Amino acid sequence: MAGKAFRKFLPLFDRVLVERCAAETVTKGGIMLPEKSQGKVLQATVVAVGSGSKGKSGEIQPVSVKVGEKILLPEYGGTKVVLEEKEYYLFRDGDILGKYVD
Repeated sequence: MAGKAFRKFLPLFDRVLVERCAAETVTKGGIMLPEKSQGKVLQATVVAVGSGSKGKSGEIQPVSVKVGEKILLPEYGGTKVVLEEKEYYLFRDGDILGKYVD
């Protein structure tokens, strides 16, 4: 999943680059949803991670997620980044609410 664009962009410290999942456009009953009623997608896939942040004693604390994991994001926040005409978002490791496990 990490293509040429991500070799040129590496998040620093405890930052995580994510790609939001596509919004549901059809209900289970087959009804098409207009864009205004779709809501914000809170699920995303991790694309790149930074090296981690420094602790109080100077040691590096690694980021809690890995590339390829599905995570839950807050409704607001993050920095929008456009790479190769695709939208990605940059979040701090502490802003991530949780991760999905299989």
